[in-house]
Amino acid sequence: MSHISEIFGSSVFNDSVMRERLPKATYKALRKTIDEGLPLTLEISEVVSSCMKDWAIEKGATHFTHWFQPMTGITAEKHDSFINPTEDGKVILEFSGKELSKGEADGSSFPSGGLRATFEARGYTAWDCTSPAFIKNNTLYIPTVFCSYTGETLDKKTPLLRSMECLSKSAIRVLHLFGNEKVTKVTPTVGPEQEYFLIDKKIYDRRKDLIFTGRTLFGAKAPKGQEMEDHYYGSIKQRVSAFMKDLDEELWKLGISAKTEHNEVAPAQHELAPIFTTANIATDHNQLTMELLKSVALKHGLVCLLHEKPFAGVNGSGKHNNWSLSTNDGQNLLDPGKTPHENAQFLIFLCAVIKAVDEYADLLRLAAGNPGNDHRLGANEAPPAIISVFLGDELTKILDQIASGGDISTNKAGKLTVGVSTLPAFPRDTTDRNRTSPLAFTGNKFEFRMVGSSASIASSNFFLNTTVAEVLENFADRLEKASDINAEVSSIIKDVVKHNGRVIFNGNGYSEEWVAEAEKRGLPNIKSYVESIKCLLEEKNISVMEKHKVFSRVEMHSRYEISLEKYIKTINIEALTMLEMSRRQILPAVISFGAQLANSINQIKSCGVDADISANAELLKEVTSLTTQLSKEIALLDKKVSEAQEATHDSYAQAMLYRTGVFAQMGSLRAVADKLECIVDSKLWPFPTYADILFNI
Repeated sequence: MSHISEIFGSSVFNDSVMRERLPKATYKALRKTIDEGLPLTLEISEVVSSCMKDWAIEKGATHFTHWFQPMTGITAEKHDSFINPTEDGKVILEFSGKELSKGEADGSSFPSGGLRATFEARGYTAWDCTSPAFIKNNTLYIPTVFCSYTGETLDKKTPLLRSMECLSKSAIRVLHLFGNEKVTKVTPTVGPEQEYFLIDKKIYDRRKDLIFTGRTLFGAKAPKGQEMEDHYYGSIKQRVSAFMKDLDEELWKLGISAKTEHNEVAPAQHELAPIFTTANIATDHNQLTMELLKSVALKHGLVCLLHEKPFAGVNGSGKHNNWSLSTNDGQNLLDPGKTPHENAQFLIFLCAVIKAVDEYADLLRLAAGNPGNDHRLGANEAPPAIISVFLGDELTKILDQIASGGDISTNKAGKLTVGVSTLPAFPRDTTDRNRTSPLAFTGNKFEFRMVGSSASIASSNFFLNTTVAEVLENFADRLEKASDINAEVSSIIKDVVKHNGRVIFNGNGYSEEWVAEAEKRGLPNIKSYVESIKCLLEEKNISVMEKHKVFSRVEMHSRYEISLEKYIKTINIEALTMLEMSRRQILPAVISFGAQLANSINQIKSCGVDADISANAELLKEVTSLTTQLSKEIALLDKKVSEAQEATHDSYAQAMLYRTGVFAQMGSLRAVADKLECIVDSKLWPFPTYADILFNI
């Protein structure tokens, strides 16, 4: 335990380090900026930068970098050393307040969605002092935002920070009306659960599809998958346990509170969960977690796969975005307490989330989407593409009773006994959990279960923050005008149940009955990522993001183009990889196998022995037939790719061609290849199979 206490946060310029090293006046000024959003002066930056440099050098740092999160969804960094030449041919180590506060990057080389022309290259990074600096690989990392020369945001962090500010303002208005005058800040807190696969690197290196796309484009099911349910929560293998131990230490050094780790449902699949922290820091930490998952795995001869569906036929990987609201005086605004029916403040914030989710379901569907997540959503391993909210029986009953004006009663869960005399009875929760729900209330938080494992959580949180802020602002307007606040609270709850209650669903989200029921309720069923991208151009969505200054109209349009471009490029790379593997690996292998069969038949015939070779002949017939079909499917995919590549006049139309033409044909080609894998000599098959990959650690 003392070892953990010593290393936790040891590589972070956190509050305790700042309090120890900064002059008192500087520390107080910096805390005011962090806590209250006050501007940071250059004078303060100079003092902080000097102390930060000394601390970093003591820790072995030689360089610094402005670490930012462009629209690629991953992080970016440019390293500069602390050295500055002197006239006598030596160097001194310097790090100025200006270097801390502002940096420059090539703004044209990152996705901009038309915001910047190629020749307009200048972009700026600016220090986000609300997220602590840290040291990794002998470099001081400074979390920053990233914007263009003309001020448009080019990253995912800027809108997240903006959304946190607008949510705080709206929430404070409501809280003051409930008498909580001391609250000066409300912060969304997040705990993202991260799923991932670990496979042997030697096997990974033999699969071009994994190298280029992060998922297997071919692969027949192994004789055993996850059907025995023996991997979930099972004993962790020694090699994986050693990886997890090293990973924990690296995360703890960076102040990332990695808490829970276990085997997941699929073979070779695992999960890591941290303790909650503020949304912007949680986003930074999750990006670092994904980076460290990959780098630490390599040290153990492993490769970490973060793709949402690296293997067909087994569970894919997601990321549960657990979201709540906390005040600066320690309240969790989504904690119902022991008597939720009497907790008007809780019910108002609960209703704000319900209303926001119903009215802006399309934005949340977009936030959860990416090309990889199309393989998961609605596939009985992840929530359906239909956005709904699970509240559980007790809260649903309370809202219905308030809406109807009837007497309010609550469920008494009591004790749960398991029939063994030596085991104590323990409290039963008032409601069960629902793993099929996209957005489930789980006691004192909402669990947004749709997010893809490879995705940044920034998008999910800035859309959730902004839309809830909008609803809270509307509630505050009503409450401020009301002569009787209690009566108005009841009126607001009734309105939400009446107009937005359609989004509440506590049943089985996987059932066909729910699909039909959701359609009756008028809930959108946006089945693909491409289709979800259109919502960025919806006027209601542009208006709410503009109103709260999270995105401008131009920035929303840019993200529309960036999202389509990402989808097009992703599917294009997958298709080209598939064509190369088919032509240069699979086709030669099956032709060789066919030739071997033919030769064996001829050799038997030439022996003059009256032998039954019908099995040989039937197998040859099947192989040659499938080989011919494989060749046709390859040619058809090649044609579909060419057609899609040439359709550049409209981004959405081109993306749909990739979705309905290229992607669909990839499935047809795979089906034939996977049949061949099951009958071709294993010694001839050109790359490792699912059995080799999933059961080799």
